[in-house]
Amino acid sequence: MNITNTLRQHWAALRALLIFTVILGFGYPLLIWLVALIPGLHGKAEGSLLSVAGKTVGSTLIGQSFTDSSGSPLPQYFQSRPSAAGSNGYDPTASGGSNLGPESVVDTPGDPAQLAAGKTASDAGFKPSLLTQICSRSVSIATTEGMGEGAGARPFCTGGGVGAVLSVIGPRDARGYVIRPTRVISVNEPCATTKQPFLDFYEGVRVECAKFGEDYSNGQVVPIRGAAPDSPQVPADAVTASGSGLDPHISPAYAELQVSRVAKARHVSPDQIRAVLARYRDGRALGFFGEPTVNVLQLNAELDHRFPTTS
Repeated sequence: MNITNTLRQHWAALRALLIFTVILGFGYPLLIWLVALIPGLHGKAEGSLLSVAGKTVGSTLIGQSFTDSSGSPLPQYFQSRPSAAGSNGYDPTASGGSNLGPESVVDTPGDPAQLAAGKTASDAGFKPSLLTQICSRSVSIATTEGMGEGAGARPFCTGGGVGAVLSVIGPRDARGYVIRPTRVISVNEPCATTKQPFLDFYEGVRVECAKFGEDYSNGQVVPIRGAAPDSPQVPADAVTASGSGLDPHISPAYAELQVSRVAKARHVSPDQIRAVLARYRDGRALGFFGEPTVNVLQLNAELDHRFPTTS
């Protein structure tokens, strides 16, 4: 072994280590730090934090809930879209979606005995499908916004706000479709909560409500579209969570839906609320990327400044 060559190689490696340590370990971070101090970029580098009266109330990049201790919407605030990030939503440490997809249409029922004993639906084992979550949110929002009976209707939803889904049992053809129903069950409407399913008959067979403990998985799952309009009055972003669960924006359509409620709670006219709303409406990025949005945190902070409430 040539000791001289070995030493030369080790010395070259050590010099490379020292040079890259200075460049990447000190130089590059210092450069990025200096760039972050440039006026107009400093706030973004700090996390786009929003301060009101010297107190940080959040980041304009991360959504948050505007609800009371029981989870009910505060009427003086515009509401954000749903969030599946964390147990209470909008948890930056638990960013993510619900992992439920288009095929999530059948609920897991809760135990009626536990519900009768006073347990919550989730503690009793109830797990709503994505479809039922969307249906129930739509009905709830229509009620909150005073939109009138039936305004929260959506395709494939019952009037009560659950997924309109049947389990159709009977002989099947070669493709697996039921050719002659012998029994039909509304799987998302337990008998403990309804005596009359959303549909009376399906292909001549009376529809039953679901009974806890019975297995209907041998039936063909059939969602029923119903008579709801193709374009529901409650926008999609009002009833679905974003992929990150942290989206700080809502659509202009969902914001407009909330104007009357917020105006009433703040004792001002809807036009006054719309004037503030227009300031926080952003168009498409570069004129064609994405959709117009409204930043909920910025909007609510400005409303608190201009039209404060005591509640």
